[in-house]
Amino acid sequence: MLITCLDLEGVLFPEVWINVAEKTGIDELKLTTRDIADYDELMQIRLKIIETHKLTLTDIQETIATMTPIPGAVEFLDWLRDTCQVIILSDTFEQFAKPIMKMLKMPAVFCHSLGTDANDIVNSYQLRIDDAKTKTVASFRNLNFNTIAVGDSFNDLGMLNEADKGFFYCPPDGFKEKYPNIPVTRSYTELKANILEVMDKLS
Repeated sequence: MLITCLDLEGVLFPEVWINVAEKTGIDELKLTTRDIADYDELMQIRLKIIETHKLTLTDIQETIATMTPIPGAVEFLDWLRDTCQVIILSDTFEQFAKPIMKMLKMPAVFCHSLGTDANDIVNSYQLRIDDAKTKTVASFRNLNFNTIAVGDSFNDLGMLNEADKGFFYCPPDGFKEKYPNIPVTRSYTELKANILEVMDKLS
């Protein structure tokens, strides 16, 4: 049996933090895992910015409510879920993911959690497990599943290399040259064709 593991932001849904930055005018929040490889370093930067600007969880959720999936994402995900098992592996948070999953017709998602203070200001985050994406794909492989992984950022490298086959989807400039072992796809049509090719080889 095949399981395809997809990153969320940048693959199926726009980057939440970038949209929050644009709505609030806090440009420092535009940094993502495309810019900073160390996730804890990135989150500590975000938490300091949030504390300075007194940004609440509700503020962020209100931004998410105005967002929509990347054009074509829902149709691609419908096709993929009809073709194989699908898991969303994301370094987003439960409090962000719930409304997004509704937009995507409720696929399974593995992610983390945020903490807030008495004033609803985000003040901490809790990882479900360190390097969750890589370890999840490894666990599926240990259960004798075939695995495909798709991501776009530094924090996806582990799962892309761990999977039987990994693909970048619309990564930043330079990733193709820096990580030549991972094929780059730039449309859902191209990604679908690559997945079908892998499925044929695994069958």
